[in-house]
Amino acid sequence: MPLTPVKTPVVAKKMFPSYTWDIATSEKVIFLTFDDGPTPEITNWTLDTLKQFNAKATFFCIGNNIEKHPEIFQNILKHGHLIGNHTQNHIKGWKTKTKDYLKDIAKAEEAMGDNLSNSKSDARKLFRPPYGQITPKQGKKLIKLDYNIIMWDVLSFDWDMDVKPETCLENVITKATNGSIIVFHDSIKASKNMQYALPKVLEYFSEKGFSFKSLNTI
Repeated sequence: MPLTPVKTPVVAKKMFPSYTWDIATSEKVIFLTFDDGPTPEITNWTLDTLKQFNAKATFFCIGNNIEKHPEIFQNILKHGHLIGNHTQNHIKGWKTKTKDYLKDIAKAEEAMGDNLSNSKSDARKLFRPPYGQITPKQGKKLIKLDYNIIMWDVLSFDWDMDVKPETCLENVITKATNGSIIVFHDSIKASKNMQYALPKVLEYFSEKGFSFKSLNTI
């Protein structure tokens, strides 16, 4: 198992309280998120699977992928899901100058705006840093630009080829709780693990009376 914890430690959340790690609630609700799309086949499969359980989610899209697959991006919106910014080129904040980082995010914003088709503009103000890498300076700049920086409570590790599909599933069902923000990926790399785990996660928590919502409550 990688060094990064499946469940985000409380101390990490307290160190960066201006970022959103989970949603405080007593309701039985879980917030599924999907990074790195839109991706042919994988994203549409994800949408169909979510629909079977009447589940809503939040998709953090890469601008370059939106430009390549605008019809899939539109399909996310048509299914009633929320979208967020995941940079134009999936860059690492720790290795990128703040000025260049903001430019890359702005370019992704343009790609999203060009393809939103009258969707609510506030949906674009969610941002998740690729790899979770963002410097304090970058974070402060984005917050001043009215972005909600969305991190996570539980990582599925679906992208890690050393993690078995069964472990990916276990990561989620043993760690998620009321208000958890969970990270999956609608990408080719993560497809084997994600396509195994997602239906079982939806079934498991649905049977326990949970609902699945997008992050439009923050």
